[in-house]
Amino acid sequence: MLGTTVYLSLRSIRRHAMRSLLTMLGIVIGVAAVVTMVTLGRATSVGVAEQISALGSNVLQVTPGSGFGRGGGGATPRQFDNGDIIAIRQQLGGVKAVAPQASSSATAIYEGANWSTTISGTTNDYFQIQPWPLDAGRLFSEEEQAAGKAVCLVGSTLSEKLFRGVDPLGKRFRVGDVSCDVIGLLSARGQGGGFGSDQDDVVIMPVKTVQRRFLGTTDIRTIVIGIDDNYDNEQVKASLTRILRDRRYLEEGEDDDFNIFDTKQISDTLQETTGMLTAIVAAIAAISLVVGGIGIMNIMLVSVTERTREIGIRLAIGAVASEVLMQFLVEAVVLSCIGGILGLALAQLLVFFLIPLMELPWVFDLGINIAAFLISGAIGIVFGYFPARRAANLNPIDALRHE
Repeated sequence: MLGTTVYLSLRSIRRHAMRSLLTMLGIVIGVAAVVTMVTLGRATSVGVAEQISALGSNVLQVTPGSGFGRGGGGATPRQFDNGDIIAIRQQLGGVKAVAPQASSSATAIYEGANWSTTISGTTNDYFQIQPWPLDAGRLFSEEEQAAGKAVCLVGSTLSEKLFRGVDPLGKRFRVGDVSCDVIGLLSARGQGGGFGSDQDDVVIMPVKTVQRRFLGTTDIRTIVIGIDDNYDNEQVKASLTRILRDRRYLEEGEDDDFNIFDTKQISDTLQETTGMLTAIVAAIAAISLVVGGIGIMNIMLVSVTERTREIGIRLAIGAVASEVLMQFLVEAVVLSCIGGILGLALAQLLVFFLIPLMELPWVFDLGINIAAFLISGAIGIVFGYFPARRAANLNPIDALRHE
């Protein structure tokens, strides 16, 4: 009986193909909009997580001044020094590694080619904290770090732009006024860690080299701290704050003149915000599903009116009201389910074009696709019930008299 009813529904839809297509359009647009928005939202969340993970999954970054946090560091914030690094290593519990960072910028030159790039000074501890493997070569030796030798690791963007297909490993090039030997090639990390810059456009040297040869100072701009996953980040941050306040001779009541950024907290906040915005946009897009449902109900009412005589004949030869109700209800559900399938296909097409355009990772969420299809079927039941009920309640004699 159900198979026959579905067959009759498909035949009725095919008989009025254009009208059926226009009726399904609201469902198609609604399903496509919801699935596309949710998929792009999930892709954005995954992209944010990947970019933040480039900074390390459980990392604290400490910077001087009060640009983004509490305190008043003044116009010229007090920088960190090597004593701060030693104190953190010795006094702070739950620390896997501590790495100083000093940075500058200069023009890199190799055999007539030149490229403006970022120079970052650090130690091998940095690579214990942040996952950044080498494609070739090695890290700094203890002697190179201690002596501040002019050796470097180059990012993939710099390698491509400056060396132009030549293997940079073992080559010597000039950065500003410093001749540098390439000892390692860093793997590609992509855009910005959530901050918009090209992470691969970089030259990494021992921190002492950058301090002496480029900055002319022993100041440390940033301290990167890797936290053991078994420790609570808030407690570690509180301990770190006490250590730095003691070293910077800040009295009780004075504001901090440094900022501590927790990448884990930033990642959680960004993903939570992205999820909330995705839900809001999806809810707005779902309004078109309701509009599509109203369209289905409207057309089904028209169909009942057009087929009143047919309904009267069926009732007169022995069909019961429940069978008539089922026929029209199944027709509404089939109509909305076909719209749901077309909407899913349109959503995949939109995602296929938008994901590369927005530079997001590819994400296929089976759950939202199944949910959207089931919701489209539910809309057919909800909005198709009233027309089906109206058809089932027709009086056979009145229906046969209908012209």
